[in-house]
Parts: sequence; structure tokens; C-alpha cells
Amino acid sequence: MKPNYIIDKLDKQIIAILVKDAMVPFAEIAKRLVVSPGTIHVRVKKMQDAGIIEGSHLHVSETKLGYTVCAFMGIHLQKGSEYADAVAKMKLIHEIIELHFTTGKYSLFAKIVCRDTEHLRSILTDKIQLIKGVERTETFISLEESIRKQIKVI
Repeated sequence: MKPNYIIDKLDKQIIAILVKDAMVPFAEIAKRLVVSPGTIHVRVKKMQDAGIIEGSHLHVSETKLGYTVCAFMGIHLQKGSEYADAVAKMKLIHEIIELHFTTGKYSLFAKIVCRDTEHLRSILTDKIQLIKGVERTETFISLEESIRKQIKVI
């Protein structure tokens, strides 16, 4: 791993293409950037080794899979020392697709997808609120996702 790897213009161009579509073949990227496919392969490998590129992702539409409700939940823990155990238990709840340790009003902030509001209620009352250390929660139902994007590579 090269923690001090400095990305250049070509690396940024490669990242910009992969952010839009992680499945673009290296040969296609090479063609667009007028370099050899081997160059793309080597650059991507170096950026992976340096931790700049962390895998590739496929976006699946939760709504097309029947998860029509997206909610955000602020979770307040009784004590900070309960963080690790609470997170370990929340990792087992498949509907929690993001969990952040935060400053401010909540200890944790979760993004949850559910089939409907009844499913959301059961996740809240039968799973999250039963986790040792969870003192209280506040739920916000998303009416619409207005923006979803990756960071722009400058």
C-alpha cells in the first residue's frame, strides 16, 4: 500500500469515468483517454493499493425490489461505551443500509429502507429499540430522494 500516492490528471479522468459507470471495461477507458489498456489497469491497481479506489459498486433500486419507504433515524445511546455493541447488533438488521456515528443530538444516524410503514414500525419496535443502550430514537420518513451522486473528482 502506498499511502502517499498522489493522483494526477489521468488518474482523475479514470476515476471520473468509473464513478459514472464502474463496469466500463478498461479497454474502453483507455480508448477514451488515448492510452493503453495496460496503463489503465496499472493506474487503477495503484489507486486501489493506495486506498483511493475502494472496490466498485452496483446501485440497486430499492423501490423496484419492494422497499418503498426510506427513512432516516436518529438514535441516542444511553452511554458512549455502548457504541460498539449497538453497532454490531445494527449490522445484523438488513434494512439499515447506512449507519453513521455523529456529533450533535444523536449518537448514531441510520438510513433504513422498508417495504412500508408497518415494516418500518416493526424494525423500530422489534429490533432497534430492543438493542441494549438505545435510549430513544427519532424517525424521519423521506418523501423523495432529490440528489444522489458521488463526489466530483476535480
